[in-house]
Amino acid sequence: MHTDVIVLNGGSSAGKSTIANSLQALLTEPWLTLGVDNLIDALGPAGAGSSSVIAFSADGMVSTGALFRQVENAWNQGLAAIARSGTGVIIDDVFLGGAASQSRLSSALSDLKVLWVGVHCDPEIASSRELSRTNRVTGMARTQSSIVHEGVSYDIEVDTSDMSALECAHVILRGMNL
Repeated sequence: MHTDVIVLNGGSSAGKSTIANSLQALLTEPWLTLGVDNLIDALGPAGAGSSSVIAFSADGMVSTGALFRQVENAWNQGLAAIARSGTGVIIDDVFLGGAASQSRLSSALSDLKVLWVGVHCDPEIASSRELSRTNRVTGMARTQSSIVHEGVSYDIEVDTSDMSALECAHVILRGMNL
């Protein structure tokens, strides 16, 4: 199967970004890695702290407002446009809405060949990783570890609790039938 887009979905600190970097190192052509963190950064401080867009509580909960769906739709359409132009895209995402989040992204990517990858990690391990990161609210990893996978369908699932990012990348590449 020729793959246009690889979607890595998992909770905060599950290892998605490290897997994406490993994939980029192994793939023979350039692939862009873009994800929800890029979207949040692009919103700037006003959007990323607004309850009408996206807000982060002290306990690690993330809530999205009505405006976030509008911005998310534009973001997803942009990711699809990049892939349609012939450049591979690795999407590093956190499906806070589980199956509903996958459905929204799937709609934007409907005419593309997508490889859906579930990135799992033991909540204790993800929480430990989270503590060493300066851009995370403590509690996100534990809170997100299971909800992001609720009702989501995957082609491949990997677990960074007992596999390195490079090992996970090799599993994903085999799934791409390269």
